[in-house]
Amino acid sequence: MTVAAATVGALRVRPQRSADDLVLIGVVVLAAVFLAVTLVAPFGALLAKSFQNERGDFVGLANFIRYVETPALLGSLWNSIWVAAVTTAIVLPLAFGFAYALTRSAIPLKPAFRAIALIPILAPSLLPALALIYLFGNQGLLKPLLMGGTIYGPAGIIVSQVFYCFPPALLILSTALAGADARLYEAAEALRATRVRVMRTVTLPSARYGMVSAGFVVFTLVITDFGIPKVIGGSFNVLATDVYKQVVGQQNFQMGAVVGMVLLAPAVLAFLADRWAQRRQTSSVSARAVPYVPKRRAPRDWPLLVLCITISALMIGIIGIAAWGSLITFWPWNLSLTLANYEFGRFDSAGWGSWWNSVTLAAWTAAIGAPLVFLFAYGMERAKGIGALAGLVRFAATVPLAVPGLVLGIAYIFFFNAPANPLGFIYGTPAILVLNSLAHFYTVGHLASVTALKQLDPEFESVAASLKVPVWRSFLAVTVPISLPVILDVAIYLFVNAMTTVSAVVFLYAPDTKPAAVALVQMDEAGQASAAAAMAMTILLTSAAVKGVHVLADGIITRRTQAWRNR
Repeated sequence: MTVAAATVGALRVRPQRSADDLVLIGVVVLAAVFLAVTLVAPFGALLAKSFQNERGDFVGLANFIRYVETPALLGSLWNSIWVAAVTTAIVLPLAFGFAYALTRSAIPLKPAFRAIALIPILAPSLLPALALIYLFGNQGLLKPLLMGGTIYGPAGIIVSQVFYCFPPALLILSTALAGADARLYEAAEALRATRVRVMRTVTLPSARYGMVSAGFVVFTLVITDFGIPKVIGGSFNVLATDVYKQVVGQQNFQMGAVVGMVLLAPAVLAFLADRWAQRRQTSSVSARAVPYVPKRRAPRDWPLLVLCITISALMIGIIGIAAWGSLITFWPWNLSLTLANYEFGRFDSAGWGSWWNSVTLAAWTAAIGAPLVFLFAYGMERAKGIGALAGLVRFAATVPLAVPGLVLGIAYIFFFNAPANPLGFIYGTPAILVLNSLAHFYTVGHLASVTALKQLDPEFESVAASLKVPVWRSFLAVTVPISLPVILDVAIYLFVNAMTTVSAVVFLYAPDTKPAAVALVQMDEAGQASAAAAMAMTILLTSAAVKGVHVLADGIITRRTQAWRNR
C-alpha cells in the first residue's frame, strides 16, 4: 500500500508530458548533442593535447612551462595584447563620433555614410593589409612619407585592424546611441546646461555599456585575427601567427595546442567582462520616452559631417587601392591595367575552383545553419520542465562568440582526425568546413533568433494547443512566417562570414576544398600581390551581390509576411 500510494503521489506531482512537450524537449536534446559534438568535444581534445607529448603521453604542465620559458612565444602574447589595446583605443572614439553623427546630428546623406562604413564586413580581413602594402610597402606609392619607417609590423597591423574592426564597433555604438529620450535633453536645455555637461551627464552615461561592449568586441577581433598579421605583420609575431607556425610550419601540434589555449584566454576574459557589463546595464528608455529628433545646429553638424566624409573617403580609398592593385599587370614595374590577375589558374592550381568552394561552403552554411539555429533557439525558448539542461545549452550557445577561429580549427584537427572517432570520415571533406563555420558563427544567429522569439506572444502556442494543433504545425504555419526576416538575416550573416573567413578553416581544407580566402593567403605568400588583391575583390563583390539579393528578398518577404504589423 505504501509503494502504491507513493506511486500515485508521484504521478500527481509529475503529470505525463504531452506530445508537444516531448517534441520541444527533443529539439533541446538535439541542440545539446550538436553543441557537444561541434564545441565541447573538440575543446576537450584540444585541452588534452596540450598536456601530452609527441607520443601522446601525459606530461602535465610541461608544455606550458616550455611555452613560458620560450621568450619568442611569450613575446607574441605581449605583442597581441598591446596591438589589440592600441587598436581599441583608436577605433572607439572614431566609431563613437561616426555613430553620434548618424544618430544625434542632422547631417545629410546618413544612409550613404552608414552603407560605406559597413563595407569592410563584406571583405576578407586581408584586403586592407594588401591595400596598405600598395601604398606604403617596400615599393609603395607613398613609401617616402614614412621617412625611413616601415609599414610591415605593428603599424601596418594596427591601421589594417582599425579598418577591419570599425564596422562592428559602429553597429554596437549606433544601437547604444539610438535609444535616446528627448525629455532628458529638453530638461538639460531648460536648466541651461552646457553642451559639454550634457555630453558628460546624459549622452555618455546612456552609451557607456555600449562602449564597453564595443571595446571588448574590437579587442577580441584583433587579438584573434590571423589574416592581417599574416600579410603585413612581417617579423612581428602575434599569437595568431604563432599558432599557424607551430601547426603548419613545424608540425608541433602539442605546442600549437598550448598556444591555442593561451590565445583562447584573452578572448574568453574579454567575453566574460562583456557579459558582466551587460548584466549591469539597466534600461535607459522608459515606456513614456519621447524619441529624440536632432535639430540642425551648425557648430555640431559641420565637424561631424567632416568626420563622416573623412572616414568614408578613407574606406573607399582603401577599397579603391585594392581594386586598382588587382588590375595592375606587374607591380611595381608595369602599372598598365589588365584583367589577367583574375585568371586565377595562372597563380593557384585550384583556379576559380577555390572561389566556387567558398560560394558552396557559404551557401550550405547559410542554408543549413539559419533554420537549424532558429529551430534550436525555438526549442530552448519554448520547452518546459528540462531543468539545468536548458541553462547548459544556452551557455554553450554563447561560447562560440569568444572562441577564435584558429583555436576552433586546431580543436577540430585533434577531435575529428582521431582514429577512434566515428565521425572521422568527414575530415578533409566539405562537410567539416560547413560544420566548423556553423559552430564558429553560431552565437550571433542564436541571439538574433532568441530576440525575435521573445517578441512573439506565447499565446500563439497556447491557442494552438487548445485547438489541438501540434506544435510543429503551429511552428511552421505561424512562428516561421512571422520570423522569416530574422531567419533571412541569420542566413546572410552566416553566408558572408563563411565567405570571408580564413582563420576558421585554414587548418581544415583539403586540396580540392580550398576556400578562396585561403587561396588569397597563399597567393600573397608566393609574392603574387595583384592576384591576391583580385581574389580579395572577388570575395568582396560576391558578398556584396548576395547582400543586394538579400535586401531585395527581405523587402518582398517583409511586405508579404509582416503586413499584419501595419495598421
